[in-house]
Amino acid sequence: MGCSVLMNKKLKEMEISGREFSLKEIENVIETVNMFSNLTRTELSNTICVHLDWFTPSGNYKTSSARKLLEKLQDKGLVELPELINTNPNPGLPQIEITSRTDSKEVIKGTVSDYSPVLLKKVQDKSSRGLWNEYIERYHDLGHKRPFGARQRYFIVSNKGDKSQKLGCILFSAAAWSLEERDTWIGWQKKHRSKYLNGVVNNTRFLIFPWVKIKNLASKALSLAAKRIRADWKERYNYRPVLIETFVDETKYQGTCYKAANWQYLGKTKGRGRQDRKNEYKKTVKLIYVYPLVNNFRDYLLGKCPEWGLCQ
Repeated sequence: MGCSVLMNKKLKEMEISGREFSLKEIENVIETVNMFSNLTRTELSNTICVHLDWFTPSGNYKTSSARKLLEKLQDKGLVELPELINTNPNPGLPQIEITSRTDSKEVIKGTVSDYSPVLLKKVQDKSSRGLWNEYIERYHDLGHKRPFGARQRYFIVSNKGDKSQKLGCILFSAAAWSLEERDTWIGWQKKHRSKYLNGVVNNTRFLIFPWVKIKNLASKALSLAAKRIRADWKERYNYRPVLIETFVDETKYQGTCYKAANWQYLGKTKGRGRQDRKNEYKKTVKLIYVYPLVNNFRDYLLGKCPEWGLCQ
């Protein structure tokens, strides 16, 4: 029996913590659970919050409410959740302390060639992650939110001579669940997206420090990322993505660096939550840009390549 038919037999609209969920939204939640079966309950709850734009007024995930939704679906036999590991249902996002180590520095001016070689340095240890998080919390418009699922952080660094300088931060993480313009452009139907969404990664955060005024640095960093993200993802998650996406707030930015790095503009988001059928969760309209990492990316994303898991 199909998922939609089963849901229509077992439930109608649901309400959790004051929010109504349609059958369509519930169906997408079930797909998410099936797709990310290797995540813990807390990770699944955070993933659901991101997909449904379900946040507290302070911007934190409504993890506890999402857990209630998942557990209710499990009680009805619609999902099978992983075994409990963490007994704390809502650990929340730890407060990031702002320290002098991320204080503004003297202005750095010039061109990329003046600071060559510029490179991306993977953020791998706890200390580096803490510093990266602090920079993002302090200087990025959106601040820091814990990324869910697969992710890769980088520092943008100049290693000119014997002097190493951090110039910015960049993050890649899970792609948007449902995005009409992207899905149409790829040629995705729901069955494709459910199976191959992990082939797309999202440039979720991109920050050049305010005191860094190096011409063309942003487009250089994006080009460096496009050249290495597949190998780094393969090393960490054992597969290679084939497409990058990002969203640019048009009220603040023009997407100039993405254009300069040859990213393709697809259109604008609807200015609504991903699953907002009643238009109750208004969001800022974003510009959508994508960058194919291989020429035949559509073949992978449409399931036409038998070696998809390897993405050679």
